[in-house]
Amino acid sequence: MKNLKLYFPFLVSVLLLSCNKEDNTTTKTETDKDLVTANAVADFSSEMDFNYGLDLSQNYSSYSNRTSETHALASCATVSVNNTTPGQFPKIFTVSFGSGCTLNGITRSGTLTITLSNYLLSTGSVMTIARDNYYINGTKIEGTVTYTNQTTNPSIPQWTRSISNGQITFANGAVFTHSGTRTVRQIEGVSTLILADNVYEILAGTHTVNRPNGSSLTATVLTPLIKNLIATIFHKEH
Repeated sequence: MKNLKLYFPFLVSVLLLSCNKEDNTTTKTETDKDLVTANAVADFSSEMDFNYGLDLSQNYSSYSNRTSETHALASCATVSVNNTTPGQFPKIFTVSFGSGCTLNGITRSGTLTITLSNYLLSTGSVMTIARDNYYINGTKIEGTVTYTNQTTNPSIPQWTRSISNGQITFANGAVFTHSGTRTVRQIEGVSTLILADNVYEILAGTHTVNRPNGSSLTATVLTPLIKNLIATIFHKEH
């Protein structure tokens, strides 16, 4: 086993600008780069889809019980919801990106199904994000991401993020499976209704990436990771 300490921004540009440090343990040195790249892509896709869920909840009055302002979603995506009644849950959003929908240099295709059990900021609420034939810039992203609200202090919302049946297939055919759980809390922007000023902190958790040949990497948060809600161009070094 080999221990590596590294910084994600040098390996992959992610949707959320970050300042972070993780300990990555992998079984084979020659596969370090591919495994770390897959790990970063898994994080990127989970965080970007969460941000899309934030926008949807804001647009459909499901973020909190406060009156919210509308934010722009990708005009090329088609969004349907099972009910539009404020305060009525569950809300199930079906987001179709068709054969290709580009926003801020990121092209997505396929479908996301985002389900909210209650207001996103309410303690105990659950948001699930499921992918169907879903691609980000040519990389197929599979699996379900679940955010469970575990807030104890309303001024610092907190979620547990878990990933099940995660799989990433790159355009060159390379396949990676992944799973993990992380604790995320919002540390800025809670008192405003503008999502752009939200800042999140990943407090703890691990994430494991595997490839068919048996090599694997487990990334463990060593110090809190700061994530700002700022979009950048998706780039993968694979």
